[in-house]
Order: sequence, then structure tokens, then C-alpha cells
Amino acid sequence: MRSSGILLHISSLPSKYGIGSYGREAYRFVDFLEQSEQTYWQILPLGPTSYGDSPYQTFSAFANNPYFIDLDSFVNEKLLRKNEIIATFESPRYVDYQQLYQERFVVLKKAFRRFNIEDDAYLQFIEENKRWLNDYALFMAIKIKYNSASWST
Repeated sequence: MRSSGILLHISSLPSKYGIGSYGREAYRFVDFLEQSEQTYWQILPLGPTSYGDSPYQTFSAFANNPYFIDLDSFVNEKLLRKNEIIATFESPRYVDYQQLYQERFVVLKKAFRRFNIEDDAYLQFIEENKRWLNDYALFMAIKIKYNSASWST
């Protein structure tokens, strides 16, 4: 039996926030795949990208790229207000990674300040992922403190 599929990275999905996400457009794309009788959706690695923003150069094999978080879901969960989302991207065809880097974490920090860190699902996630999560968080905190310097410096 033959099968077919499409290679499309999450970042290439349509978005009003400068980069594709795991939001509504991802679900619409899955529906499209089903309707067109595709068997596979091949994607590129989903980890947090480092300098150069290549999905093949990531800080973690386990962590997910925060750029792909669906900001509209945060609005629905009352973690963000629509007017707090920064989306000053010039081109609907190209991701401006420098601008995304400068803006996205500002927005995500606002959402996190409103997030209940005692949430059972969140605590369960931490427990289930403690094998890698603490080391990754420490690495990223050090990286931020030292202005994104290479780990070797």
C-alpha cells in the first residue's frame, strides 16, 4: 500500500504573531491532511533554537521551542490580554527571528506571572520531566545571565 505526506515545519504555519504555533492553524492543517488523504506530517525538530535559529541546532533534545506556544490559548486562559501580545512583524512570508527573540519572551513572562505554579498538571509535568528539566533550566538561566555566550566561554 502506498502512502504520502507533507513536510511542513510548525514555524511555517500561518500566524498573526510572526511564526507558526501549535494553535488553531496546526489543527486546521491536520484536518487538511486528513481530507486530502495524506498519511504523514513530517516536521523538523521542535527544540528551542540557538544562534542562527536552525531547528537542527537546539539547546535541548527534550525541551520545546517557546516560539511555538499558542498565544491565543493564553488569552483564552486569561494569562494574557490580547493587547499585551507584541506582534510587529513586517512580513507574512518570513520569520524575523531577531524581532521574535526580543519580543516573545516579554510576552511569555507576562503570561507566566499570572500562571498558577501550584497547578497540578504543571507540578506533574515537572515531576515527570525532572530527569532533564532542572539541568536545562539551569543551563538557560546561566546563558541568559551571560548574554547568550557560548557554553564553552
